[in-house]
Amino acid sequence: MRRYRCHKIAKGKAKGEIVISKDPLCFYLVDPKDGQVIEKNHDLEGKSIANKIIVFPGGKGSSVVQADGLYQLQQENNAPIGMIIKYPDTVLVATSIIMNIPLVDKVDEDFYSIIEDDDVIEINADESIISID
Repeated sequence: MRRYRCHKIAKGKAKGEIVISKDPLCFYLVDPKDGQVIEKNHDLEGKSIANKIIVFPGGKGSSVVQADGLYQLQQENNAPIGMIIKYPDTVLVATSIIMNIPLVDKVDEDFYSIIEDDDVIEINADESIISID
C-alpha cells in the first residue's frame, strides 16, 4: 500500500475506484440519472463519475451550474464519493463542504504519475492521507 500526504479541504473519508480527467469539469454537464459526462469533447465524455473518486484539475462554469450540477447528482445518488483537485475554487470548496463530499488538494506529483482509471484508493481527508491499494 502506498500513502500520500494531501491537504484537507472538505472533511471525510471515501474509498473507491477513481476516474481521472485532465480537463476541468462542469458538473452541470454530467447527467444526474447515471453520472455520465455529457460535455462534448471532454476527455471523460461518455464515462460515469457516479460513486467514484474523481481526480481532476478543477471546476469550470458559474457558481450556480457547479453547485446545482453536484446537487442534482447527489439527489440521484450519482455524485462522486470524493474528489482530488489540483486547483480548488471557492464554489467547489463550499459545495463539497455543504454536500459532505471529501475534497483534497496539494498531493505530491508522484501520485499523479502512478494512478490509473479504476485504481482503488482511499481518501482520508481528516488525516490528510491518500492510500492506494
